[in-house]
Amino acid sequence: MTVRTILVASAGLLASGAFLPAAAVELTVYSAIEADQLKTYKEAFERDVPGVEIRWVRDSTGIVTAKLLAEKDNPQADVVWGLAATSLMLVGQEGLLLPYAPEGLEAIKPAYRDPADPPSWVGMDVWSSAICFNTVEAEAKGLPKPSSWADLTNPIYKGQVAMPNPASSGTGYLMVSAWLQLLGEEKGWAFMDALHENIAAYTHSGSKPCRQAGAGEYAIGISFEYRASRTKSDGAPIDIILPSEGLGWDMEAAAIIKTTSKLEAAQKLMDWVISPTANRLYAEGYAIVALPGIAGKLPHIEGDIESMLIDNDFVWAAANRERILAEWGRRYDAKSEPRS
Repeated sequence: MTVRTILVASAGLLASGAFLPAAAVELTVYSAIEADQLKTYKEAFERDVPGVEIRWVRDSTGIVTAKLLAEKDNPQADVVWGLAATSLMLVGQEGLLLPYAPEGLEAIKPAYRDPADPPSWVGMDVWSSAICFNTVEAEAKGLPKPSSWADLTNPIYKGQVAMPNPASSGTGYLMVSAWLQLLGEEKGWAFMDALHENIAAYTHSGSKPCRQAGAGEYAIGISFEYRASRTKSDGAPIDIILPSEGLGWDMEAAAIIKTTSKLEAAQKLMDWVISPTANRLYAEGYAIVALPGIAGKLPHIEGDIESMLIDNDFVWAAANRERILAEWGRRYDAKSEPRS
């Protein structure tokens, strides 16, 4: 074969794509994962699973849940990675999830997965409520340090508390659900009525109240332990308080959307989501992850978070979500921040 023949043949192969790498499969992934975690998770997955790429569609839990439900007749997502388990249960009731048993499922803690076989969703990590308390602002304003949820109803904190709106924030909903389960509905709503008197604003982000407290905008931000730990690590003058009555909590979880046309790639993502590599990444921000033997202690968090979690009835929380949010909105939405 002459050099000319080889060059012509090579050119033909290049033109046909024989020497070109296959185009990556792009998965549209809906998520409420914290924005500062997205890059790390994406890079780690794409490094371990060549040929599959992630296109994030990220918003707060309530917004992602509403989006999934609004699109139920024409779903746009392939996978949901990092949404509250209670939200995925709600989405699953609409028949939108594809049951799948990821590779390695048997190692996951039974409490952190859909009990069905195969499961419609699998948990990643637990996030729980926490209070961010700005010690500098508190000293300047003569505010005592709270130790319980009940303490936050003290009139001395009027206008000094921010918390997430449960309709848009999964962190907000896990708190409201926890208070109703801990106290019973009558006393739970009475507690929230009293707390509302001290609320300066309800935010549309679970992280924002802690960031506001860290910046001194308010003395107290009701948030969750990951954001509290990160905010203090970033130098904010806050104490992190785990209220004595117990902590509301939910799981971040993942699932395949039933209508995906990229099933093989979606299954590869689900396999990776529950892998030891993924769980080690989750453990960098959360004290409790789905795979045993991996989680560690978060910086600046005092106390055993797992022992303080309330006995959370996820089925009840999911089934009553619409009713609870309607009642919450009727009572308290006037103090919600405008939606951006």
